Amino acid sequence: MRYHLCLLFLLAVACQTAPVKQPEPVTEDSTFLTGTFFLVRHAEKNPGVDSTLTPEGEERARKLLELLKDSGLQKIYFTPYKRTVQTADPLVTQLHLDTVFYKPDSSGESLIYEITRHQDWGKRVLIVGHSNTLIPMLHTLKAKPLPDSIGDNQFGNLFIVYKRRDSVRLLRQQY
Repeated sequence: MRYHLCLLFLLAVACQTAPVKQPEPVTEDSTFLTGTFFLVRHAEKNPGVDSTLTPEGEERARKLLELLKDSGLQKIYFTPYKRTVQTADPLVTQLHLDTVFYKPDSSGESLIYEITRHQDWGKRVLIVGHSNTLIPMLHTLKAKPLPDSIGDNQFGNLFIVYKRRDSVRLLRQQY
């Protein structure tokens, strides 16, 4: 009897049709893939895999604060490494900004995903990255002309990307 009940139950479940997934209507979002993006490499670090900043790196992080404190930043994105967190720390502390971790990758895909997930398109965002991730992020944002490379010993480059729906402008300065 128990066998027949189980068989009847399995038959009833197998005969059910799967619900049809209804498409979500797509709405035009005028801010998607727009905004002002400030991209910097982390400041000078001590040797090691996930090391802290050197005294020179701490000074560079303070210079970044002085440079961007009146820029209207709304959020800071950085990788989960001490050197990127410490580079942004003076800005976070003084301006009380929200932060988001993103996974460093060679495509910029993780950053785009996090900006979308946190609904930060159209905002003024600081992105603290690494020497091997900044150019892919600039490429993803369609910024031109791209630098050839960012060397392991190059610090103090600030890339500002003004991204609008119909245009992209890239400025580069030293700090």
